[in-house]
Amino acid sequence: MGSFKQATFVWILLTFLLSYLAGNVMSRQIVYTVSEEVSPGTFVGNLAKDLNLKVDDLEARGLRIVSASTKNNFAVNLKTGVLYVKETKDREQLCPNTHTCTVSLEAIVNNPLNVYSIEVKISDINDNSPHFAEKAQYIHISELTLPGTKFPLLSAEDPDVGSNSVTTYKVSNNPFFGLEVNTDAESGPSPELVLQKALDRERQSTIQLVLTAVDGGKPSRSGTTSVIVTVLDVNDNAPVFSKTMYKAQVLENAPIGTTILKLNATDPDEGLNGEVVFKFKQGTSKASDLFSINPDSGLIAVKGNIDYEENAAVELRVEAKDKGQPPKSSQCKVLVEVVDMNDNPPELMVTSLASTIKEDSKVGTAVALITISDKDGGKNGIVHCNIVGQVPFKIESSYKNYYSLVVDGPLDREEIANYNITIIASDEGIPSLSSTSVITVHISDVNDNAPRFPEAVKNVYLKENSPAGAIIATLTAQDPDINENAHISYTIISRDKTVIPLVSMIDIISESGDLYSKQSFNYEDLKSFQFVVQTTDSGVPSLSSNLTVNVFILDENDNSPVILPPYSEPGSVNSENIPYSAEAGYFVAKIRAVDADSGYNALLSYHLTEPKGTNLFRIGSSTGEIRTKRRMSDNDLKTHPLLITVSDNGEPSLSATMSMDVVVVESLDDIKTSFREVPVKEESFSDLNLYLLIAIVSVSVIFLLSLVGLIAVKCYRTDGSFSRYSAPVISTHPDGSWSYSKSTQQYDVCFSSDTMKSDMVVFPSIHGEDTFTRTQTLPSTEKVRRFWKPSCVKKKLEFNSMEIYISVRQNSSAFLFMAIFMRQDWNCCRKYSKGSQDQCSGISYLAACVWIQQEIFRFGFKNGSVVCE
Repeated sequence: MGSFKQATFVWILLTFLLSYLAGNVMSRQIVYTVSEEVSPGTFVGNLAKDLNLKVDDLEARGLRIVSASTKNNFAVNLKTGVLYVKETKDREQLCPNTHTCTVSLEAIVNNPLNVYSIEVKISDINDNSPHFAEKAQYIHISELTLPGTKFPLLSAEDPDVGSNSVTTYKVSNNPFFGLEVNTDAESGPSPELVLQKALDRERQSTIQLVLTAVDGGKPSRSGTTSVIVTVLDVNDNAPVFSKTMYKAQVLENAPIGTTILKLNATDPDEGLNGEVVFKFKQGTSKASDLFSINPDSGLIAVKGNIDYEENAAVELRVEAKDKGQPPKSSQCKVLVEVVDMNDNPPELMVTSLASTIKEDSKVGTAVALITISDKDGGKNGIVHCNIVGQVPFKIESSYKNYYSLVVDGPLDREEIANYNITIIASDEGIPSLSSTSVITVHISDVNDNAPRFPEAVKNVYLKENSPAGAIIATLTAQDPDINENAHISYTIISRDKTVIPLVSMIDIISESGDLYSKQSFNYEDLKSFQFVVQTTDSGVPSLSSNLTVNVFILDENDNSPVILPPYSEPGSVNSENIPYSAEAGYFVAKIRAVDADSGYNALLSYHLTEPKGTNLFRIGSSTGEIRTKRRMSDNDLKTHPLLITVSDNGEPSLSATMSMDVVVVESLDDIKTSFREVPVKEESFSDLNLYLLIAIVSVSVIFLLSLVGLIAVKCYRTDGSFSRYSAPVISTHPDGSWSYSKSTQQYDVCFSSDTMKSDMVVFPSIHGEDTFTRTQTLPSTEKVRRFWKPSCVKKKLEFNSMEIYISVRQNSSAFLFMAIFMRQDWNCCRKYSKGSQDQCSGISYLAACVWIQQEIFRFGFKNGSVVCE
């Protein structure tokens, strides 16, 4: 910027020099006036007109404006010749601290060269507000200053000039001060603060005023400053207590240093004039032995031992004095009340009436007497007595501080035999004091529990042929009582009347509950029996409970297989004839055998022994059917002796043997008779005929009853009257069998398709999940009829209907072992066989099938056969 100023100055000098040398320089001064802070482009004057210059020549002659300042704020429009404001300028910046402001410019034209002097006067506008050098002015005045005293204030400054500068001052309204403006000063008007009313620092220690300076512009502008007047204090007030009398309470035995009261004395003065100190007045030496006072804070604290019995109340006199010169003081009275302290706990005394009570004691039975006392008085001596925790006891008030401990609920020695009852006595003091006492109450036993077996039914399994006197089971009952009430004895109170007298079979040891057998058992004679054992305690009165005992006899292999007639009849010749033209598989004979045992012990297998080198016959290991293996040849013998062995599957295995001669004949037609020579029995009416007669009569009666019942139901039944029952129904089936059904049981009657050899088989059917099912398809070659069986059976059992009859009764052997055969479902097996799980699960299908086969022939059915798949 310095180099620019120098270049401008050099240019002006050169211009004047050239003008002077040329002799053609013209000089003329023009004055313009413009207000400060006008916007750029504001018209200042018509320079071309004022300089007598043609507007068209301005550009050709190169008219320009030159200023001696660093920044030219004006410019000329060469097309119009108008001088205008190029940049807004503040007069206070152009001409600071001056009343007039002029800007000098030079207008230069060429051809010929002329220089014109131009002055632009900047007129002032009221664009500045008065302002004070300090934002606040502070004045300190004593509260004893007299009214009329003046205090000069700082003046305001305004950069504007003339009437736009400061012309007057104003002060905010207040009750203490007024304002005077001195206009004689050369620098302008000056303000003075005048005290109009006496000050009081205790009422108002600080006064805040607002001083306003106003200029003469239109519109006028103003500026403000704060005037803070601080009132200086003098000691003109004495300390004042908040109360003339203070009351306080202190507990007896309060520890030393306990604060009981804080005095409050205030002095409106400040500094040392307002600092207050406290002390006890003379003449209160007794009180000063018990209490102390803090001189600065006024806290009164315990200094000695406070005893309510010696001093129920203490009176103190306290003086408050300030530190002013001269000091001023005041007094107050403090009344301290000593409060009785709850320092004595209740005394609890328990007198036991009975340390042991029966568990059947009634509610309200007294157990102990309780006496309570407390040395304190008032609420501190009021005592309440309670039991800690949940126990079947409670405390009842008798008279004043006398109480009774009584039973409040049922007692059960088997659950809790002893109670440790905690009694607590508490007074109403704050804090409450209490005493505790523990009373032990023993509960004695009464016979309120009967001995119990762990189960309602017990199953005992005993092998047949076991020696007499053996322990078969030990029964154990539990009684939660004690002593004699828990002393248990065992007896057998009922016996199964369907078997032989039980007293000769089994007995029990009364003290130990050991069951022992009195004889050896035979499974074939007795399979199970039942009795009831009662256990009784020795209480008064005695209590008892029962246990049902089921004894199941387990089978052992103690019976050998027995070959059934006709091959076992005495005096018979065991021989069979077969034709020479017999094909392979030709049926020769069927050996039947039974075993009195059961299960695997009764599972029979058949084995055949032939002469060496023949190998002509075979026997079914499970069916006993003897058949040919191949056709006959000329080299085969005419008579073939066979040895048949029947063995069971017991451990050890037992067996029976028989021999048979098979004779080969040319044709069976040559044989005169097909019956063997057997001894003729003298009896005219066999057991088989008797059974058949009974069965036919039974079925006929059932049929007639069913028919009558069905007609009666049809005639008299109303809607819904028999919704729970169904009438007997007899239905026929394609295989020739009848089904007789009732609401609770169903019987199936089966007849062979061969009317010459019709057998009737009756089976009970159980409804529900055990409903019998029947196979519809019947074989045509061997006349095999399938019987109905429970749904829990998974295998098929087939009968060859050749004079087969089974008398079905609820406890019959045939029905029993048919149920044992249902081993796939233990529940089904147990329901039908009434046997053990081991018995049912240990029986295979084949064993059960063979056993049923043996049972059939044990009834004497000679021509029947059972096919076991």
